[in-house]
Amino acid sequence: MNPLLGHVLSVFMGFFAIMNPIANTPIFLGLTSDDSVEVRKKVARKSVLTAFVLILIFTLMGRLIFSLFGITLPAFRIMGGVLVAIIGYQMMHGSASPVHAHQSGEDGQDLEAALSVAVTPLAIPILAGPGTIATAMSFASEGGLLEMAITVGAFAVLCGITYLAFIYGERLVRYLGQSGLSVVTRIMGLILGVIGVQMLIEGVKGAVESLGK
Repeated sequence: MNPLLGHVLSVFMGFFAIMNPIANTPIFLGLTSDDSVEVRKKVARKSVLTAFVLILIFTLMGRLIFSLFGITLPAFRIMGGVLVAIIGYQMMHGSASPVHAHQSGEDGQDLEAALSVAVTPLAIPILAGPGTIATAMSFASEGGLLEMAITVGAFAVLCGITYLAFIYGERLVRYLGQSGLSVVTRIMGLILGVIGVQMLIEGVKGAVESLGK
């Protein structure tokens, strides 16, 4: 295999493993269960675009941003973990988290509230969380402009795949019905809560290790 092609595939699979659009699709469906088809499409589009822009910024200027604001990766993981755990807890109990409490609508504040889940928690920290950011910064730092281009390109392709997975997940909504989706939402709430706790544990572990150095 061509070494360059092998490297591109390696970067793509690294992103795919940590971002996992297949596992994130049920979470997307749970967070948008009360939304219309059009709103769900807008949420999907905004979430992947936001995640892409964030990874692009961190690929180009990640280390500068972290040092400028005095941010550490463990702190990022801790905050992201707390946020995701809270949202998962609310979903598990069938109630809306304040970050995505809304009525499905197409106009004004209803639409703005519905689209808020696209940024948090979908884009940040589910799609472009600490692990994804760290992976992008690691790949990009291995070389010059070519490495940055490969990193950004691989993530762009993955964002496209994720968008398609979210959109065609609508078929699952129609198949399950409202009661079935309610069950999925609670199960995904449990999984989301566990993901949040795991992020929190990794953040605390990283913080403790950094203090010990």
